[in-house]
Amino acid sequence: MTSHRLTTRRLLATLLFLGGVLFVCALIALAVGSSRIAVSEILRALAGSGAADVSTVLFQVRLPRIVLAALTGVALSCAGCTFQAVLRNPLADPYILGISGGAALGAILSSLVGLDRPGWVALARPICAFTGAGLTVLAILALARSRGVSASTPMLLIGWVFNSFFLALILFLETAVDFSKVRGAIFWLVGTLSPESYPVLGWLALAVAAGAVTLWLLARDFDLICAGEETARQMGCDVERTRLIGVLVASLMTAAVVSFSGLIGFVGLIVPHAARLLFGPGHRLLLPASALLGATGLVLADALSRTLLAPTEIPVGVLTVLAGGPGFVLLYRRYRAEVTLD
Repeated sequence: MTSHRLTTRRLLATLLFLGGVLFVCALIALAVGSSRIAVSEILRALAGSGAADVSTVLFQVRLPRIVLAALTGVALSCAGCTFQAVLRNPLADPYILGISGGAALGAILSSLVGLDRPGWVALARPICAFTGAGLTVLAILALARSRGVSASTPMLLIGWVFNSFFLALILFLETAVDFSKVRGAIFWLVGTLSPESYPVLGWLALAVAAGAVTLWLLARDFDLICAGEETARQMGCDVERTRLIGVLVASLMTAAVVSFSGLIGFVGLIVPHAARLLFGPGHRLLLPASALLGATGLVLADALSRTLLAPTEIPVGVLTVLAGGPGFVLLYRRYRAEVTLD
């Protein structure tokens, strides 16, 4: 597929196919759980003629959770794709860079200072999460900057240290203060999806969609940066401006979903590479394909988390780390081999 020029027809056909796969996986996720629901019952409920108890389970529990999983997959995958492009490093993603950890710490601190209250949580928690993510990004960029240039490998190492520090700090806060004030600490630490109200999901969808569209509009500049920064500048790309916008938008998307889903690792690392292998490196297709693949993957991961040990649930973040850890090792070995050859 990588040898064919990207046309509007191919772009739409690919996205329609991936959207259809996501729809089918969402139906499967609606059907499975601690109790199975037949597809016929789901269709009746969707048509408004289903049993009351079935409709309650579908529309108040499972569907909001599926929507949150899909939005989280979209945001983390687009963010990972962006970081890999602007940093020109295939090992970059929000989790490894420590941005997810910074966002989670910001969300925890919003609870400690009393902002995490009914009527405030829809705005206060994401704002605090974005503040944590933004400060983390600024610190990483400053520490990794040498002779006016931010080196990607030091950024990864610094980000990993920051992430470990944030996780330790969250655990410290959990044990050092009144547990009722940090009741969501474990939730954010392990990554667990839970139903949210539809207004909250609507605002979250708006933020994720706005971020995804903004990044897609930068797709040509991402392609140029991946070809080399000097080449990009010669072709009229403002590299520093594109990098700044890309990092900030990706951080905003990450903070928005982390404030509700917690630390879900390796989605932003593995999914863009899978999309790149399937559809090629061009970001006009890579970004939306990564978004749909990330949404599909996290919807399926959440369905597995509800069914593998039912009625006990496995945190979805545990499943993504178990799957993504070996994937990271393989990608790192491949990256080292490419660097050695160069």
